[in-house]
Amino acid sequence: MSPVPRLKTWPRGPAKPHLEDFAGWKVGMTHAFVVDFRKRSTTAGQEVAVPVTVVETPPLKIAAARLYQGSPNGWHVSGELWADELDERLAGRRPMPNSAPSDVSKGAFSKAPGEEVRVLVHTQPHLVSGIPRKVPDLFEVRVSGENFAERKKWAVDHLGKEIEFPSFAKAGDMVDVIAVSRGKGFQGHIKRFHVKLQPRKNSKHRRMIGTLGPHNPSFVTYRIPQAGQMGYHRRTEFNKRILKVVPDGKSDPIKMVGGFLRYGEVRNGYTVLHGSLPGPSKRLVRLRMPIRFRGAVPEKIEVRYLSTHSKQGS
Repeated sequence: MSPVPRLKTWPRGPAKPHLEDFAGWKVGMTHAFVVDFRKRSTTAGQEVAVPVTVVETPPLKIAAARLYQGSPNGWHVSGELWADELDERLAGRRPMPNSAPSDVSKGAFSKAPGEEVRVLVHTQPHLVSGIPRKVPDLFEVRVSGENFAERKKWAVDHLGKEIEFPSFAKAGDMVDVIAVSRGKGFQGHIKRFHVKLQPRKNSKHRRMIGTLGPHNPSFVTYRIPQAGQMGYHRRTEFNKRILKVVPDGKSDPIKMVGGFLRYGEVRNGYTVLHGSLPGPSKRLVRLRMPIRFRGAVPEKIEVRYLSTHSKQGS
């Protein structure tokens, strides 16, 4: 399984062309003091302490645009156009084209029919000091909008360009976080499903289930808790509030004393989200526009203090 999560469902985004997904690397957790923006809360307007997660979000680069046409057998690609100049580091991820797109391919793409517009974006890990590898991750992102022609034009105009996180979301917005959880290897019944231990006088095994099921049906169903892989699963956290967005790490840097555990320093733009996120540090997380949120976005998020004390106890 790839550590880069794959998105299968997209929300209904705004009417104008807009990226519905962004990606960043999980840095770590700390705490912050925020003025409670929830109007119906008992602490509304007061300063409260909340756990937060920092995600480093350097710019993403658009490498290609794709058009999808619906059919009885599902979606199929009706047109594809790559940027004139691609990052050389992409050669470690996929075969590079021998030449730039010709006028014929650009003309065919402009005339190609379709219902869905998506762009192929890739990360830039060489900008991040905490990530040891330099080969980019390549994935698809849907372009929202009501007018198909405008979405196609937006995708073509942004080929080969960088997209900053502030163009995707701002402080106060909700996002869905999709990531691969922390892997724990092969584990037994008790740790994996938290079933009850057998009695002390059990003659065989205490850390085991009592029965595999009835004689009929004569097979073991998937509902029976058994040993197996635990963790390293794709998980989605719905409705995570963005508390702070910093487009450039130099304008408002977050200098953790001793650096973040198992990550290091944050040198690019970053975003601060309320609560915890799936996966360990250095894990790539994808931030999608919310698919279940129907509430209102607060007018202002006031972060009065963001802790930068050492997480190593020094």
